[in-house]
Amino acid sequence: MYNYSEEQLESMKKVEASRDYRLHNLHVRMTAEEKDEVLAKFHPDYITSAYEELKVGQNKGGKVLHELAALLQGHSRIANQNIDLSKIDYDVDVLVIGGGGAGSSAAIEAHERGAKVMIATKLRLGDANTAMAEGGIQAADKPNDSPAIHYLDALGGGHFKNKPELLYKLVNEAPEAILWLNNLGVMFDKEPDGTMVTTHGGGTSRKRMHACRDYSGSEIMRTLRDEVFNRGITVVDFTAAIELIKDTDGKIAGAVLMNMETKEILIARAKTVVIATGGAGRLHYQGFPTSNHYGATADGLVLAYRAGAKLLYPETLQYHPTGAAEPTQIYGALVTEKVRSLGAQLVNKEGEAFVYSLETRDVTASSIIRECKERGNGIKTTDGEGVWLDTPLIDIINGEGTIEKRIPAMLRMFGKYGIDIRKEPILIYPTLHYQNGGIDIGANGMTCIENLYVAGEAVGGIHGTNRLMGNSLLDIIVFGRNAGQQAGEKCKSVELKELTLSHVDEFEKELAEAGIESEVCSPKLLPDYRRKAN
Repeated sequence: MYNYSEEQLESMKKVEASRDYRLHNLHVRMTAEEKDEVLAKFHPDYITSAYEELKVGQNKGGKVLHELAALLQGHSRIANQNIDLSKIDYDVDVLVIGGGGAGSSAAIEAHERGAKVMIATKLRLGDANTAMAEGGIQAADKPNDSPAIHYLDALGGGHFKNKPELLYKLVNEAPEAILWLNNLGVMFDKEPDGTMVTTHGGGTSRKRMHACRDYSGSEIMRTLRDEVFNRGITVVDFTAAIELIKDTDGKIAGAVLMNMETKEILIARAKTVVIATGGAGRLHYQGFPTSNHYGATADGLVLAYRAGAKLLYPETLQYHPTGAAEPTQIYGALVTEKVRSLGAQLVNKEGEAFVYSLETRDVTASSIIRECKERGNGIKTTDGEGVWLDTPLIDIINGEGTIEKRIPAMLRMFGKYGIDIRKEPILIYPTLHYQNGGIDIGANGMTCIENLYVAGEAVGGIHGTNRLMGNSLLDIIVFGRNAGQQAGEKCKSVELKELTLSHVDEFEKELAEAGIESEVCSPKLLPDYRRKAN
């Protein structure tokens, strides 16, 4: 059971004492200038010392975080190996790399078009950030809303840097995506008459967040996984893609796979390939904790970059404002934005609400960091410091039982440690949550390399340089389905030439010419948490 420190208990009393005042005195919203100022001074993306310039590849001269640069400019896992490409272990129309929501959606849609589909995933089908998403999925399907309003919300939230054709596709296909999921069997929250319940998210001007309690991603992943298995789609789990294969015309033609247990090398030939490898939280950029699943190590970005693809906004990450700061056993675990959308407020150690709780995520996270680092209003925790998220307000505002009904997973997560979020506020601090940037694609989902498609968190540009809540579960469905549809149709006309890995040799040569000396082998595949010897 968690034991509060004296300082934490004293601060908690101030939170309780100020509750009535905060209920009746709403926090004043920031001006645009104030938002720019707090971002520039406190958001991790603005820390110039955390970045370095790439010396090779399509993004040569651009800056990325040190941790990503090491992987993008690392050596291939098959460098100096004699890989026999004539021995084909898997021969398919569409190879999907990644077993989360985007990969599953792509596989389902490609299979629907008659393609022979295979999913290769380094963990198990469903072991992905999708299953860990909690708050909900956006779609403008209510009478007072429209895709145009959704577009403007996401454009502003993304600092007007969203790739227009991708954002247009995202918002316009959102209502159909909800209908598709509903028809597959996703158990969305609904009123007794069947009307879907919707709520606000940070940066949204309308209530368009569709949810399944506070385990929306898990419910969506459950449904997609069932559909994949019911269709008999081949799933090769515990098998990672460690290099893409091209043909002699330069088109993508499959992937080199590695069994994660035996290290056996396998060759998958495919007429089209979909990268759906997810995010990068387990790289722990700048030492941040993460809400991401164990396999989130930016594999897709490394594979595509080495093959010649371009990255878009790879320097931008999302630090979710509310990661658990205590107890240490769940340090960095996601505390869904839905908690704030239901009325919980962010409060400092003096019991003061210091930011409007539903600002965009980057502004909210930066404000929390400022409160702790500059103003000295953070509360000391086992792993650092944090601020309060005043969860008892939810039942006070919405009626007793709301927490138990609407966010049961949160109630259980903290309840394991003797913390009752209906009666006690919780300690939070920003956690590394989402990869805003990624591989550059067109509206058809294809990269600049023929036959290579990308979907989900590995894509760059959909969300600009900051994503709004609920648009990630949406993009894995919209762009996952899109990639599957496009790849499933394209494979019908593809004729592959001789397979080659010459691009790997060319990249190794480019590294040598740039004077890069590295002992890093990439993709990383899994994080290493072993204790290092002193």
